[in-house]
Amino acid sequence: MVGKYKEICKKHKCKAKVFTQMPARLSEQIGSPDMVILFTNTVSHKMVHCAVNEAQKCNANIVRSHTSSGTALKEILEQACS
Repeated sequence: MVGKYKEICKKHKCKAKVFTQMPARLSEQIGSPDMVILFTNTVSHKMVHCAVNEAQKCNANIVRSHTSSGTALKEILEQACS
């Protein structure tokens, strides 16, 4: 799925970092994004909390989706780009 997510983002001219598991020092790896998309059914609560905190520090748009399908990502990016 990681490859598919990156491909979808590339088609929408978005640079993407995809995290499917909580890596060590996630807060350092997130950077300063414009938008953070959280697929809440596939990641831990701890990871969501960390990502939200980092997104708020740089005033990034936070989008939560319960479904982690490629279609859900396409819809989110289409809304964000319009």
